[in-house]
Formats: sequence, structure tokens, C-alpha cells
Amino acid sequence: MTKHTDLDNLTDAALSHVPFDGWTEATFAAAIADTGLDPADARILCPHGAVDLAVAFHHRGDDAMVARLEETDLSALRFRDRIATAIRFRLEVVPDREVVRRGTTLFALPQNAAEGAKLIWGTADRIWNALGDTSQDANWYSKRATLSAVYGATVLYWLGDDSPDHSATWEFLDRRIDDVMQIEKLKGKARENPLLKRLLEGPGQVLSRVRAPSRSDRTDLPGQWRK
Repeated sequence: MTKHTDLDNLTDAALSHVPFDGWTEATFAAAIADTGLDPADARILCPHGAVDLAVAFHHRGDDAMVARLEETDLSALRFRDRIATAIRFRLEVVPDREVVRRGTTLFALPQNAAEGAKLIWGTADRIWNALGDTSQDANWYSKRATLSAVYGATVLYWLGDDSPDHSATWEFLDRRIDDVMQIEKLKGKARENPLLKRLLEGPGQVLSRVRAPSRSDRTDLPGQWRK
């Protein structure tokens, strides 16, 4: 089997244990036993054990979301509704909400917090790219930071939502996006105000030097600074 297939099989096997044991070493050991993979090979594949499986599970969800977006005609939707649809798709591809709940616990631990933040940022990045974002300046970062906050808050709300078809979650999501849109309107008015426009010229010149990372090779993260 290939490395990718082994990781998929381990992740699949872990999913039946996560609701009971979380993303833990016990789950990792059970997944190894279920797949029959050599423990040494499994450890090479996942040096951080169940944490690596949780990361793989998250990436799988991102892939499924992007695939669904590519199959869906969003042209008739306002852009804010396209974003809401993407986040909804991301949550709807989750096979078991308890698996995500266990993941939020895992990535809330201090030693895993940076990885958790990276995953949320990655989801926001996948959404913007799927929706055709072409920004190459500081907007690249602000868009993903804002969407990361909206997505993270929506996930937490969704985990505790028992409304029919998660209708309360989708209403919460719409309110969060509306809040962001209000901020964008205020920014637009500030740029139209002669006094505020002059005050923002200095920071604007600094931000104009910021460049997004390469689209083909993300080894230059967090980006570039143009002299």
C-alpha cells in the first residue's frame, strides 16, 4: 500500500474509536490494530500519533468541501452568500459531530494550539481560493484572518446546536457575516472621508508593501515584503 493509502486507512479506522477515546494514543493504537499496519511503520507515518490522524481528518474535510463547491453553481449568489455556503458545506461533510468535538478539545491543548490555528487558517484559505480570490497584497491576510474568526466561531456554535437541521447555526453564521460586511462598509466610508483618508495614507503605504505567499509553492509563508 502507498503512504497515502495507509494514512487514509488509519484515519478511517480511528473514526470509530474517537467518539469514545478522543484523538488519543489509545485511539491510535486501536487504529493500528484494526488495520494490521506494522506499529513501527505507523509511527513513521504519524510521528505525533493521533494528532496526525486528526490533522489528516481535517484536511479530508477541506478536500470534500472544495469538491462540493466545484460541483455547485454559485453564480446566482451574492458573494457573502457564497462564503456562507462554503462554510455550510464544510460542516455538512463531517460524518460525526462528536469527532469534531473531540478535535476541538485536542487542539485546545497548549501543545497543539498552533496546529489547530493553522488548520482553521488553512480552511479559510481553501475557501477563498475555491471562490476565486486573486488578492496579492495585505488583503490576502485580512480576508483569511476574518474568515478564520467567522469559521471558528461557527464551528463552536454548531457543536452545541440541537436545532432542526442546524438551522440556528446557519442563522448564527449569517449574523457573523453581516457583522463583517458592516466592518467593510465602515472601512469604505473611512476611505471616502478626506480627513481619515489622509490619516490612513501612512499605514496604507506600509501595507502596500505586503505580498501574499506564492500560490504554487507555500514554502515562503507567511509571505513577502516588497522593498
